Amino acid sequence: MAWQDEQSPWGKGGRTPSPEDFIAELLKKLKQTFGGGSSGAPPGEEGGEAPAGGPPTGLFGGIGKVLVIILIVVLVQVVWTSFYTIKPGERGVVLRFGKYSKTAPPGLNFKIPLMDTVTKVDIENVRKEEFGFRTKVPARQTVYQKEGYDAESLMLTADKNVIDVEWIVQYKVRDPFNFLFKVQDVRQALRDIAETAIRRTVGNMDFDYVLSNREILAGSSADELQAVLDSYEAGVDIVTVQLQDVNPPDAVKPAFNEVNEADQDMKRLVNEAEEAYNKVIPKASGDAKKIVEQARGYSVQRVNESKGETARFLAVMKEYQAAKDVTRQRMYLETLQDVLPTVKDIYVIDKDQRSILPFLDISGSKQK
Repeated sequence: MAWQDEQSPWGKGGRTPSPEDFIAELLKKLKQTFGGGSSGAPPGEEGGEAPAGGPPTGLFGGIGKVLVIILIVVLVQVVWTSFYTIKPGERGVVLRFGKYSKTAPPGLNFKIPLMDTVTKVDIENVRKEEFGFRTKVPARQTVYQKEGYDAESLMLTADKNVIDVEWIVQYKVRDPFNFLFKVQDVRQALRDIAETAIRRTVGNMDFDYVLSNREILAGSSADELQAVLDSYEAGVDIVTVQLQDVNPPDAVKPAFNEVNEADQDMKRLVNEAEEAYNKVIPKASGDAKKIVEQARGYSVQRVNESKGETARFLAVMKEYQAAKDVTRQRMYLETLQDVLPTVKDIYVIDKDQRSILPFLDISGSKQK
């Protein structure tokens, strides 16, 4: 049966053929084409005898078969490479004859054979660059290697002190085309810019300020790094800049620890002094206010008593002037009424008597 007379099995059943079905059908056709007639007759018997005395056709027939096989293989390869798949989280940058054509979305896409080239770029995963150290064994308990990276981590502060800063930069691809073609080596450019930004920021801060303000240092460096990358059209977004460790160099750590201990002792003494001050001064101030208020109260009391005594004296004097004998007698009796209840022993003395009169003890006390 001839090639063109056969009905393609792909039209049967209404099912889209898979690549495996296509290859199997192609192999079947090749076998039927190069394996002889379909009736199985020996060569030369199908369609009559071979022409007598003519040139042999086996050599030319073999060359034609090889060319057909090569053509079919090339055709299959071209068709096979015309389709490509972009995974979720990726984008495909399509170049046609070396010029940007489009950005392919995730899924199955088509490209023109021998004209289009596709470069896949991951835009979802967060990429990380480490400075001053490297991750040696990433695991639950990560092992880091710090030796040999002092050139990245040692920096000079504004007060001319050396500090050891270790940090990481995390970023994602924002524009695949810019990421591939605007900057030749985005990773190296990011490392250079990040190191420049950190060094400039640290160089404008004092040593103690850098140690106690990591968040400010990281935020300022991230903003500067993003601004420079945007000006270069690098096509990346900075996710975070995080300072892993900020310490003095190993050579000066003992002296630095001594300074810290002295600083802690100074702060402790200052706090103790402030505590004593807060206890003594407010108490003394309260006692002083208390004494002042007592003095004011005593002053008011004495003034009021004096005014009352004066008013009473004036009233008595007025009555005395009106009736001197009666007033004198009344004052005498009132005085005795106030004094006698407090007297325990009473002595009655006659002005004409030369000695004290015996008296009768009527106090109720028992005599021994």
